[in-house]
Amino acid sequence: MDDHTHTGPLAGFTVGVTAARRADDLIALLRRRGAQVVHAPALRIVPLSDDAELLAATKELIDSPPCAVVATTAIGFRGWIEAADGWGIGEELLARLRDAELLVRGPKVKGAVRAAGLVEDWSPRSESLGEVLDRLLSAGVAGRRIALQLHGEPLPGFVEALRDGGAEVVVVPVYRWMPPADLAPLDRLLDMVAVGAVDAVSFTSAPAAASLLARAEARGLREAVLQSLRGEVLAACVGPMTALPLQGHGVTTVQPERFRLGPLVQLICQELPGRARVLPVAGRRLEIRGHAVLVDAELRPVPPAGMALLRALARRPGWVVGRAELLRALPGAGRDEHAVETAMARLRVALGAPKLIQTVVKRGYRLTLDAGDCAPTG
Repeated sequence: MDDHTHTGPLAGFTVGVTAARRADDLIALLRRRGAQVVHAPALRIVPLSDDAELLAATKELIDSPPCAVVATTAIGFRGWIEAADGWGIGEELLARLRDAELLVRGPKVKGAVRAAGLVEDWSPRSESLGEVLDRLLSAGVAGRRIALQLHGEPLPGFVEALRDGGAEVVVVPVYRWMPPADLAPLDRLLDMVAVGAVDAVSFTSAPAAASLLARAEARGLREAVLQSLRGEVLAACVGPMTALPLQGHGVTTVQPERFRLGPLVQLICQELPGRARVLPVAGRRLEIRGHAVLVDAELRPVPPAGMALLRALARRPGWVVGRAELLRALPGAGRDEHAVETAMARLRVALGAPKLIQTVVKRGYRLTLDAGDCAPTG
């Protein structure tokens, strides 16, 4: 929307960020495009440099070399090599990796592999583990020993498909995901999602999505959160693996073709303005966004009570909406219809154009739609 470039494509929208790693980069990209950001890490990464599982898997691969190794993340691969160095078996591990077919998921992993003095044998164009799996299975995996470097999350479908094909799979758990040390930001985001006070939630890992849903269930908010994510709140995932926990609960997700932060933000910039309600009102162009309204491309922040009233009016543009119905739309207003008048007065001030909303004496209020734009007399 070119006429909104001075406000940014995400101006007036609120986006939740669940990432723990690289959250600052994602937040900066969103804010640069005008979004209001709620940061709520859904997990924390715990390195396993002293973990018996990682040490055992590493020694197993040194003693019984793998035919192929799948490196899934740069930070995970680096962590694995650093842990092996710390145990004094780094060179032995590198020798085994050098002799194996080395498959890497994307450019960042490729950089970590080369920094370790290794050269990858193949990398998918899509940066998808699904494409890695297809390549392995099409070449045949029966009798092959395959190492899979994890990054905090199990990949059951991937592992099972290889084992069903006859492969021996050694999983290498480099990091573990844990709930965040401070749950308050996540609880705040869940409260906002449950009542539709955010427009989108971004997810950059499957464990973050699973952790958010688990916390929602622990607080008795699971159904409210899922209802919002299935409806008005956009669930934006960096890739298909990240989306699986949400899709398993009937949430429709969007993800970019390239599984990176930049394309993820670009996708959010397309999706949210596309969902905004645009109405021709009193000779003005009204675009209703999450916590603000664009009036002829000028951003006008609107308080929550005013936005609730505006949305109620916009559901039936041009029709008179009674005070009783508007009162029901107001959060926590009780039974005093005077609350509607107060909130309506503040809404008109916020919009900066009082004539956008017409008072119909003894009946209620309506948006003053332009002639010919479905503005009924009733």
